[in-house]
Amino acid sequence: MRVFLLIFAVLLGASSHAWAGPWAITKPEWTAEDEQGYSDFIQRIGESGCETPDDCINSDANPYRRTDGGRGIPFNADCADLVYMFRAYYAWKNGLPFTYITGVYPRGGGDVRFSRGGNRVAGRHSVLTGANGRSIVAAVKGAISSGSFRVGPDIDENPIHDLYPVKIQPGSVRPGTAIYDVNGHVALVYKVGDDGRVYYMDAHPDFTLTRSVYGAQFGRDEPKLGAGLKNFRPIRLVGYRQRGDGVLVGGRIVVAKDHEIADFSDEQYFGTHPDPSGNWKKGEFRHNDISVGFYEYVRVKMANGKLVFNPVVELKSTVKTLCNDLYDRARFVDIAIEANIHRKSQPPRLPNNIYGTDNMEWEIYSTPSRDARLKTAFKALRDDIAHLTELWIQRDDRVSYDGLDLKADLLDAYDKASSACAVSYINSSGQRVHIPFEEARQRLFRMSFDPYHCIERRWGASSEHELASCQDDRTKERWYEAQQRLRNQVDRTYEARMDFSLSQLEDGAPGSGAEQPPDTDVRAVIANMGYRVPFKGMAPPGY
Repeated sequence: MRVFLLIFAVLLGASSHAWAGPWAITKPEWTAEDEQGYSDFIQRIGESGCETPDDCINSDANPYRRTDGGRGIPFNADCADLVYMFRAYYAWKNGLPFTYITGVYPRGGGDVRFSRGGNRVAGRHSVLTGANGRSIVAAVKGAISSGSFRVGPDIDENPIHDLYPVKIQPGSVRPGTAIYDVNGHVALVYKVGDDGRVYYMDAHPDFTLTRSVYGAQFGRDEPKLGAGLKNFRPIRLVGYRQRGDGVLVGGRIVVAKDHEIADFSDEQYFGTHPDPSGNWKKGEFRHNDISVGFYEYVRVKMANGKLVFNPVVELKSTVKTLCNDLYDRARFVDIAIEANIHRKSQPPRLPNNIYGTDNMEWEIYSTPSRDARLKTAFKALRDDIAHLTELWIQRDDRVSYDGLDLKADLLDAYDKASSACAVSYINSSGQRVHIPFEEARQRLFRMSFDPYHCIERRWGASSEHELASCQDDRTKERWYEAQQRLRNQVDRTYEARMDFSLSQLEDGAPGSGAEQPPDTDVRAVIANMGYRVPFKGMAPPGY
């Protein structure tokens, strides 16, 4: 306790000297100590449990908040803004230089958020002494979108991008590292665990903040789309003059190029052993000469290469993470219900694309992208346990388990972890409905992403008893039934036109989803796992 109070006092002491007025640069560049300070700042915010970016910046989690003035600072950020606004704010409060891109344009045309050729940087603004800090934070919010991150590792030219892809290693992937999902989402790393898990927080169009663990929900794609883990480039202020009070005035900011950055790496795009033909999909990730999947590679590298997987521990931890993800979904659905979107008439068509649209009501209150990430995470748990149990069966050294019956222990762990988690909602009659974890898994592909549907359908109700309180008319019922194929789809197709009418969905129009959902039944995988390969000379099981 004394150690915590001392650290807190130091942070408060530091904040009392933070600059509250116009931006005053006192350091020409970000040092290693500044980067560590920024990481500590982000980790403190992430671990605080604050539920919106505005709450975070105006809470005790922010050691600089008392320098913002009596009215605090507006900090309503979505996913892309969050990364830049935190960086700008920290730079302002610590007398550091800051620069940011002012826009991007697509390579080959299209919406910059989902351009199939990726983007190029259109312009840049550098912040010099005398700028208004509040105005800069607001300007960043206006300039940055998820499309700002959609720049591939092949772009190393002026104007250069603010971020660069990092080598997957401790110290490079750290609190403050951005994670870009080519499906139009951005997150911010706030902690890296000793076991290699990378924890992130992400903001949303309704300005809420959620937290989870990095994994397959952040899909890989063509390198030119720029997916993955990225840090801000080193920058230097040059050509300045120093005033008597130590403030650096004038000058210009120079942004480091790829070859000038020690931990720049494109390995997350092409693998540690790239395919000779340049096919990114065929690049391998190897650790100790063993080929592993990308997300396994990240875990191992972030654990300093010492990681072995205990299937029971992995199962418990992932179920806990998925449980938190279900709670986050409940918050989003409740927001739509509180706004009475479900009481509005069903529009005659879906938006042009259900995953990325300019329809503000749909963007804020629907959940197709969130649900797709959740489904992908449940599928990843099933696939990961299948992989780990197969490795154990083959006596692979990457699996550590010293019990007597892995199948029994895994079933017991799943049943206990899943029974400890339940999500609930208040139905249309005002009654609370509880959904245990395993039942939520079974309902995943029945849960409606459509904000115009009753809350019972938002949670995948199928029984007459549970649906009795739903007040949707027959038209909405038909829309719900017709959207099943879209709910079965876990791949987010942002470039596809999806403005289907009800009749088009009912007729199974091309591009309207998948006939069957993927398998997420982890318990069945465990129950059906095979016998372990015997040591040489041992009799097989049942001999």
